[in-house]
Amino acid sequence: MRYIYAIILCMTLSACLTPPGLDPTPTAGSPFAISQEDNPYAPKPEDLGRQQAGVIITSINLSERSDLSPVRVDLNMLGSMPSACHELRVKVNPPNETYQVFIEIYSVVDPGSNCEDVFQQFEGNLTLGVYTPGRYTIWVNEEYVGDMISYYRRGTFSSGMR
Repeated sequence: MRYIYAIILCMTLSACLTPPGLDPTPTAGSPFAISQEDNPYAPKPEDLGRQQAGVIITSINLSERSDLSPVRVDLNMLGSMPSACHELRVKVNPPNETYQVFIEIYSVVDPGSNCEDVFQQFEGNLTLGVYTPGRYTIWVNEEYVGDMISYYRRGTFSSGMR
């Protein structure tokens, strides 16, 4: 009789155990910007009533900002706009699922302004934000500019060029 009680007790206790299963496979999440830097060239609400125009980009490159903590990457721009009345705009889109960051550089102008069509040169730097770990490709106006690697190091995320 004792054996029967012991068997029933074992069966009852084993029913409470979780059945063995497969461990979940860790998956990489979608890349995203952890923080954005201030963008003095960001699109503004008043741009809705303005005419959008292109820019001529003479030089564009990436440079590493090791003076910042965490390390980040600067986008250096040199080019010209159609007239002195145009204002520079730079829109940094969030990275897509294939770790591509698309940046749009353009100009806006008030359609009622009366300006001579004399090219206005511009030069600017824009610090990109901090991104989740991964290798990102940077594209400006649909042209490849370079790569940036973001990684986790001692409690902070860092970005650098490769």
